[in-house]
Amino acid sequence: MSELAATLYDKVHAAAQAVRERTDFVPQVGLILGSGLGAFAETLDRPVMIDYGDIPYFPRSHIVGHKGRLVLGSKRGACCVAMQGRVHMYEGHSAQTVAFPARVLVALGAKVVIVTNAAGGLNPSWQPGTLMLIRDHLDMLRDHALRGPNDDRLGPRFPDMTTAYAPELRALVKDVAASEGIALQEGVYVAMPGPTYETPAEVRMLQTLGADATGMSTVPEVVVARHMGARVIGISCITNQAAGITGNALSHDEVTETATRVRATFERLLDGILGALSAKGELS
Repeated sequence: MSELAATLYDKVHAAAQAVRERTDFVPQVGLILGSGLGAFAETLDRPVMIDYGDIPYFPRSHIVGHKGRLVLGSKRGACCVAMQGRVHMYEGHSAQTVAFPARVLVALGAKVVIVTNAAGGLNPSWQPGTLMLIRDHLDMLRDHALRGPNDDRLGPRFPDMTTAYAPELRALVKDVAASEGIALQEGVYVAMPGPTYETPAEVRMLQTLGADATGMSTVPEVVVARHMGARVIGISCITNQAAGITGNALSHDEVTETATRVRATFERLLDGILGALSAKGELS
């Protein structure tokens, strides 16, 4: 089948089939690892690593902190497929393209998708290094991952987003954080198109709308995971306070430095989540 004739459904399943040709491992959990957080994939047991470039139709990122590999392996009783890095709309991609890898994770078998990101803090009381469990989101991306014809084989035309972030899984994450002694906030994530950081006026607007953290990713992936029937956990690492809160200039170096600093804590939380998902039968 030519690339022009291939539907989105065809492309998703061609990508999934290319992964299956490299391994018979069937994942239960999909992990999308954001800036500075991709090293967690290398802690999986008996990892199988596949470059994005070896997977048909899979978009590749050129952003620092995003290695561009799919890693399959086990952790704490959970079979996982992890993305080391993602593409963003500000690189010139459509929302559908940005969300494509998340569709592949679900097509491979993931029943739960854990989406992580580095985000700017809109809540002035939260310091860089804070971990935030995403309760809900605001989509300001100006494109939508489901725009265009719908293929019912992938999901419904009008998917419900009332529980985009599964309440029962948010409760599980909070229990894990408490048992591990990890401070965890909960709040609303807003996706902005980037690549500029928000202006102070935009930050005040987003605060008024009820957002606690802002970033340039996550929402398209969450939307398509829910579209295909997977349950979602979202976690932000607050890497800096947003523009106008401290008066300091913002930089990507600060984002990656903070993500690296809290990586051990973040990985401990992910470890605990995977163990709890497996132990509580949430992956069947």
